[in-house]
Amino acid sequence: MTRRRPVYEGKAKVLFEGPEPGTLVQYFKDDATAFNGEKKSTVTGKGVLNNRISEHLMVKLSEIGIHNHFIRRLNMREQLIKEVEIIPVEIIVRNVAAGSICTRLGIAEGTALPRTIIEYCFKSDDLNDPVVSEEHITAFGWATPVELDEIMSLSLRVNDFLLGLFTAIGIRLIDFKLEFGRVFEGDEMQIILADEISPDNCRLWDTATNKKLDKDRFRRDLGGVEDAYQEVARRLGIMPEGGPGDLQGTTAIQ
Repeated sequence: MTRRRPVYEGKAKVLFEGPEPGTLVQYFKDDATAFNGEKKSTVTGKGVLNNRISEHLMVKLSEIGIHNHFIRRLNMREQLIKEVEIIPVEIIVRNVAAGSICTRLGIAEGTALPRTIIEYCFKSDDLNDPVVSEEHITAFGWATPVELDEIMSLSLRVNDFLLGLFTAIGIRLIDFKLEFGRVFEGDEMQIILADEISPDNCRLWDTATNKKLDKDRFRRDLGGVEDAYQEVARRLGIMPEGGPGDLQGTTAIQ
């Protein structure tokens, strides 16, 4: 682990001060948590896999013009990222009913939604990340109406791209979580994608069998968590059959 001053520790990652102003080092842990940290364990190699998968997807998104905080991968567990002011709202993009929406609305898991649905949750572990409306977000000043429009547009673009990418490798993108932040360049502010995109915050099902290839295997005690994450990495073409390793990183889009 990089010997730098830690600035934030979450359930699955640690952020350290970066080598230059405006940068951070993001370290991926093997810790697995669910239900806002009530269920905890360790999945050997999960941090390595999530680092590699998130790097790959962030670079691909950069290539189609979706700016994000990723700069480059440093090693097996760390990547250099831009320091951003995180907007305290999680964006949930849903294509198929699964998880909390099934409980809240009485929808059977696996039901195709009539269209992509975007939900907002206030980032607060103490409050269990409650679902909120656009009115809450703008009224409490978490984001402006203009910023929210940009976040909605970017989220739908990310969804369109990832749907195609995962469909091509035999995976259904059920839903996923995104976070966004502000970066300032002089007097100009820009909204960019932050956090990570990995099986930790995406629901990914095998197209042929509906086998879960994501953190639901941990949440629901299905077993085979590491194997599922490795399968996603293999299908993306970023891990050899032998298992996770420190591979040559994708060229970062600065």
